[in-house]
Amino acid sequence: MPAYAIARLQDAAPHPDVAEYIERVPATFEPYGGRFLVHATPHEVKEGSWPGGVVMIGFPGIEEARAWWDSAAYREIAPLRSRHIEGDIILVEGVPEGYDPKVTAEAMRNGLAGA
Repeated sequence: MPAYAIARLQDAAPHPDVAEYIERVPATFEPYGGRFLVHATPHEVKEGSWPGGVVMIGFPGIEEARAWWDSAAYREIAPLRSRHIEGDIILVEGVPEGYDPKVTAEAMRNGLAGA
């Protein structure tokens, strides 16, 4: 199943460290099959609040995403970003091919009936 690294990063003043991070980060995730899916693109808030920007990197699976996050190459450059930009970052598995949300809804209904 595919997996994703998703970041909601607060807006920050431009800084040379952040520019260096942006230049170097692809070389840290590409060996794990990662690629940018969303980066520095505008977003529309339809509900709630979502200040800052969105970054999304796709991976072949959760193990590759974890290996990238824990890699020496990424750990080396992460402070270039984290010293200047606050945010929330998650790793999450995608759904399998052919995922049917009706199965999830049925399981929820069955759980409610037994409660």
